[in-house]
Amino acid sequence: MPLSLSTPPLKPTRQGRGTHGLVRGLDHVPESQNFEGRFGRMFRHLKPALHLEDDLKALGTAMTADADKPTPETKNPRDDEENTGISAGYTYFGQFIDHDLTFDPSTLAQQKSDPEAIVDFRTPRFDLDNLYGRGPDDQPYLYDFQDDGTIKMQLGDPLTGNSNDPDTRDLPRRGQGDPQFALIGDKRNDENVIVSQLQGIFLRFHNRMLNVHKQKGLPTDFDSVRKVVQFHYQWVVVHDFLPTIIGWDMLHRIFPHIGAQSSILEYKPRLRFYHPKKDPFMPVEFSVAAYRFGHSMVRPLYRLNERDDLSSHPHDPRPHIFPDLKAFGKFRSDYAIDWRLFFDFGNDAEPFSKERIQPAYKIDTSLVSPLRHLPAPITGEQPPSLAQLNLRRGLKLKLPSGQDVARAMGVPVIPDELLRVGKANEDGQGDGSLEKPGTNQSILSISENFRDNAPLWFYILAEAQQQYVDDDTPICLGPVGGRIVGETFAGLLFGDKNSFLHTPGWHPYPEFLSNGEFGIPQLISQAMLSEK
Repeated sequence: MPLSLSTPPLKPTRQGRGTHGLVRGLDHVPESQNFEGRFGRMFRHLKPALHLEDDLKALGTAMTADADKPTPETKNPRDDEENTGISAGYTYFGQFIDHDLTFDPSTLAQQKSDPEAIVDFRTPRFDLDNLYGRGPDDQPYLYDFQDDGTIKMQLGDPLTGNSNDPDTRDLPRRGQGDPQFALIGDKRNDENVIVSQLQGIFLRFHNRMLNVHKQKGLPTDFDSVRKVVQFHYQWVVVHDFLPTIIGWDMLHRIFPHIGAQSSILEYKPRLRFYHPKKDPFMPVEFSVAAYRFGHSMVRPLYRLNERDDLSSHPHDPRPHIFPDLKAFGKFRSDYAIDWRLFFDFGNDAEPFSKERIQPAYKIDTSLVSPLRHLPAPITGEQPPSLAQLNLRRGLKLKLPSGQDVARAMGVPVIPDELLRVGKANEDGQGDGSLEKPGTNQSILSISENFRDNAPLWFYILAEAQQQYVDDDTPICLGPVGGRIVGETFAGLLFGDKNSFLHTPGWHPYPEFLSNGEFGIPQLISQAMLSEK
């Protein structure tokens, strides 16, 4: 699954603690022009890129840094791997979105009768089924039924450590001792402390919305409240997450109604390459390549709250270094996340102060060293690096090369010498020549077999890396990666007749806005008011 640190192995596994398992249907996506199931192909006419396993292993090894240098943020020079344009929280909001799109609500009987999901049994939608599960009738233990007939979401025990939000709550859990499994719509949203508490934010946002509807005399039945929660979430996806990741220019090309400040009915999304014949499907070019950009954004260190002072223990491998942020179980009660450290709430803190917003790492062809060695329970086998898993998955799913996709899009192809392996920083830059090589090696130094034949996932990361000018220049996805991600999001939303795009003139509630905007910081701020 794209933004998950617990990427599954290539062989089918049973979903359980510490593993995603496989999303059914993803490992069987025929190249037939007529096939269209839950997963499909955006570029069906392109031939698969062929690679040797040893070449992919070598490339994956080169992409994962041998060692990072976690140092006290209050004393040391700026980290030149940080992306000034993307706050660290977007890495995990992207993971939350992924789990919404790839949720599998099928019953055991369905899984037995359709083991590979060769036909479509569910259309991916931005509908928060990772939050609501199968609903209060089928999964009542997820819900808190009120005496007045309204329905709130269940919350867990209080968490401390964030004085900005004293009402922070853990997820509801079951079991005695450790682990205590979360009672939530999608268990993957408990796989690390950050995405776990994002899940908690959305639980509280539902409860806040219910209270607002009561105060305003609006419908308070479950379906009405859920729909408005979904609309606000979808608005954030389009107006905050997408422009942050693909840039405003690409957003306006795909969603012209936003730039024109008009209706989606007057200016429909411009989908050049995503053309479902029937229901919207998940393109493998998106799920296996483009949307895995977030793996390069993971930091080796995160400061969770005001109690978590990295300067006092800069080399402590727990709990700050992934994948040690406590997966699938109850974590320390003082781990309440201060979201001001992860998103921009207008808190202009000093660059090296403990209160500063932590940036994500740059979208480039390097992954932090904790992702080199994944725990065996996560991968289900003696694990290679996360980069190797991604590259092998692209081979197995017969993805075309990055160069072929660029040509199909009419985008200038990046010369092989400029497809460099490493970090988007000053030391790594060069023009591929002997006179200015840079410290980053060309993909051709890994193997000549990659000439005009780069794996799509690697190419999309290297494409973003071309934007590097200096450490103050934000890096988002380039024209190939941005187009695939943007069109997939637009196609799924526009193909869902129940999405906010099909309610002309809908906007977030005015009282939720800050400076006329509603993004993930504003949603979090409202969730903090859930008890009011």
